[in-house]
Amino acid sequence: MFSKNRCFTWLVARPLSIARAARFAGFPAHFSWDDAPRGRVVGPHVFKVFDVSSDNPSSENPSSPTSALTARRGGPISGRVRVPGDKSISHRALILGAMTVGETAITGLLEGEDVHNTAKAMQALGAKVERGGDGVWRVHGVGVGGFMSPRAPLDFGNSGTGARLTIGAVAGSPIKATFDGDGSLRKRPMRRVLDPLERMGLRTLEQAEGGRLPLTIEGAGEPIPIEYESPVPSAQLKSAVLLAGLAAPGETTVVEAEATRDHTERMLKHFGAKVTVKHSGEHGRRIILQGQPELEPAPVVVPADPSSAAFPLVAALIVPGSDLVLEDVMTNPLRTGLYKTLREMGAEIEALETRDDGEEVADLRIRASSLKGIEVPAERAPSMIDEYPVLAVAAAYAQGPTVMRGLSELRVKESDRLAATAEMLRINGIEVTIDGDDMTVVGKGVVPGGGMVATHMDHRLAMSALVMGLNSEQGVKVDDTAFVATSFPGFTELMRAIGADFS
Repeated sequence: MFSKNRCFTWLVARPLSIARAARFAGFPAHFSWDDAPRGRVVGPHVFKVFDVSSDNPSSENPSSPTSALTARRGGPISGRVRVPGDKSISHRALILGAMTVGETAITGLLEGEDVHNTAKAMQALGAKVERGGDGVWRVHGVGVGGFMSPRAPLDFGNSGTGARLTIGAVAGSPIKATFDGDGSLRKRPMRRVLDPLERMGLRTLEQAEGGRLPLTIEGAGEPIPIEYESPVPSAQLKSAVLLAGLAAPGETTVVEAEATRDHTERMLKHFGAKVTVKHSGEHGRRIILQGQPELEPAPVVVPADPSSAAFPLVAALIVPGSDLVLEDVMTNPLRTGLYKTLREMGAEIEALETRDDGEEVADLRIRASSLKGIEVPAERAPSMIDEYPVLAVAAAYAQGPTVMRGLSELRVKESDRLAATAEMLRINGIEVTIDGDDMTVVGKGVVPGGGMVATHMDHRLAMSALVMGLNSEQGVKVDDTAFVATSFPGFTELMRAIGADFS
């Protein structure tokens, strides 16, 4: 959510910033996760302020020697809670803030590991990134095309979003940079991003087999604007091309057959770029960016992440007697496919208050509901691509089959998320089939449970399995919760505070 009323927004009248003198200071030495924002839960019998720090012994901590967890049937899910800030907007705010000239203040930034790694990458590329004692992050940018060559490889951990968007941003600077990540990220495809960027002038100097990380690139001194038709519905791919297009003269155009989340387009406009969006075909869009703008620093207020909100939301739907309010949830129409689908299944999800300040936001009230199986069309997938594992959990508790179509993108997530979701269900007594890119879950209203879920370093799979256990007959155990902190720091504390039985 963007707000130009929260602080003064100014113009800096300077020419395009190409390879200007870089600012570099080490990532704030004083920062620790003990300084991270605190969440709030309010319920009829509980008022708890909890630290979402991953250094908290009860938090998900990747350095913890053991991180298995079991979810069991307990009492209702109730209270008021605000989940952490949206991950997509947090990444983009840091990257675009680093491409402005001046200071961008970011309030409510998600302080999970994925976003933390993007912040460190912007610092390594020459921007100054600081977190104040008030929790506000300030980014002093180096301008479009002004990144410097980092002294060491940029490590994005588990974040495909951070890596792919930063590759696009670096493509417009005449520098060399090496990108790397953890074992999971090294398995994910990067060639789909490199192909259009190479047309714009980027050179791929080194790459692992199949165009995967680690890879070394050299950005273009004189980027070439292109018109690019995206072969798959991918907001990351679209965003990488648009970020590279900032440094190119003329118009860079991306055509997508299926509309994907539009945070990049919205935020580019927020920072002063000229972006035109037109309809293309039945479900697609044509995005036209005018290159070489002088991006203006502007404050960003990050709303609660709808993908993170999905976990307590589905928990409240499936646990009898639940009544939960989720505060400040972003309801951008290109991110709410899950909520639309759940309502079609019979979910009681009520918007108590809605507002619009750059991104649509609402407080949502969720009550336990009797769900029915439905068919989810393939064209809805881009608006809920991260939520299919937890939708599968809701489908397991529904009556009748739920057919989810067009899930090919799930195969190239942190794991083969399609196969892993099906296995999560099978080992807990749920009938599930995969036919090509479609998955069918046959719900019977109850989940036997009793299985141990292999999470494959996938944070969303881990959280989905734990939610499934909350009304199961025998409980559900996950082998590893370490990676939950990449997107949802403080997940276990938040869920326990609203009634979840995790042990």
